[in-house]
Amino acid sequence: MAKANPARICPVAAFQKMISGKYKLRIVWDLKDGPRRYCEIRSGLLRGTEGSAEIAPRVLSRELKALTQSGLIDRKDFGEVPPKVEYRLTRKGNSFVPVVAAIRDWGDRHLTETATLVDAAE
Repeated sequence: MAKANPARICPVAAFQKMISGKYKLRIVWDLKDGPRRYCEIRSGLLRGTEGSAEIAPRVLSRELKALTQSGLIDRKDFGEVPPKVEYRLTRKGNSFVPVVAAIRDWGDRHLTETATLVDAAE
C-alpha cells in the first residue's frame, strides 16, 4: 500500500509549508503593488524593521526561488548586462494577497493590543 502524502491530505499543512520562511509573506505583500527588482524587494523588506537588520542575499534569493517554485511569483530575466531581473505575482499569487491582507488586519487588531499590554506591564 502506498504511503499518503500528508501535505495532500491536509491543506493547512501544505499551506504552512508553502509560506514557511522569514520573508515570504512580506515579499508577496510587497509585490501586490506591481513588479519589483531584487534590490527593491530587499529595501522593502528592510522598511519597518527595528535596529540595523540586514537580509543576507542568499536568504532572500532562497525565498524568491521558493516562491517561484510554488507558483506564487514569476521571475523575468531580461537577458541584459548588467543583469536585470524582475519579480511579479502570478495569478495564484494575486489570489493569495487577500489572505495576507487578512493576516495583516488581524495583526493590526490583536498584536498592537498585546504590545500595548506588555509595554504597560513593564
